[in-house]
Amino acid sequence: MSESDLLRELEEVGYSVGSLADLRTSGVRYREAISVVLSGLRRATTDHKVKGEIVRALSVPWAKPAATGPLIEEFMQVEDETGMGLRWTVGNALEVLWDDARFDDLVALARDESFGMAREMVVLGLGRSKKPEAGEVLLELLEDPVVSGHAVKALRKLKVPAARAGLERMLCRPEWDRGRASLVPGGSEQPGPRFPTAGVRSAAAVRAGGR
Repeated sequence: MSESDLLRELEEVGYSVGSLADLRTSGVRYREAISVVLSGLRRATTDHKVKGEIVRALSVPWAKPAATGPLIEEFMQVEDETGMGLRWTVGNALEVLWDDARFDDLVALARDESFGMAREMVVLGLGRSKKPEAGEVLLELLEDPVVSGHAVKALRKLKVPAARAGLERMLCRPEWDRGRASLVPGGSEQPGPRFPTAGVRSAAAVRAGGR
């Protein structure tokens, strides 16, 4: 399916826009359009560019919970050898749509090393969780060098007291430095790890269509 096909269907439900990016940036909470956009996700099977725009259009809080399950499936099934293409974009959407009702499924994605860097934003999404187990999962992921930086950021959101020792261990790793003070959970502002930025795209860039 092409983007123009989906735009015609959106117009039928009252959303006349020139592109999916226009829909996403319109400032309108397009709840009634989510089912249409989700139908496009299922049908845009080969065009990653169109599918990426669809995923970005679903990367909004009002797409929850309808979009969470389909995006988990998309994350697992999409072809993305680098882990920094469409699968990363889907992972970014899952961070926005984090839903503790799908906690076990999301944690399984975060732990699966075969997904590489595509897991980054899923790991960061654990910082939105209200589950007490979220802190334990993040402490475990501190030992995964691919996503440890995002685990640190998520731990800082949760302020897990038990995270202090794990964060202090991170200071001994060469990819971290003491150049920025960070909040160590359970304590005051302390010299801490710098969140690595190499190869990491911001959520804002992804929502804008950047890579």
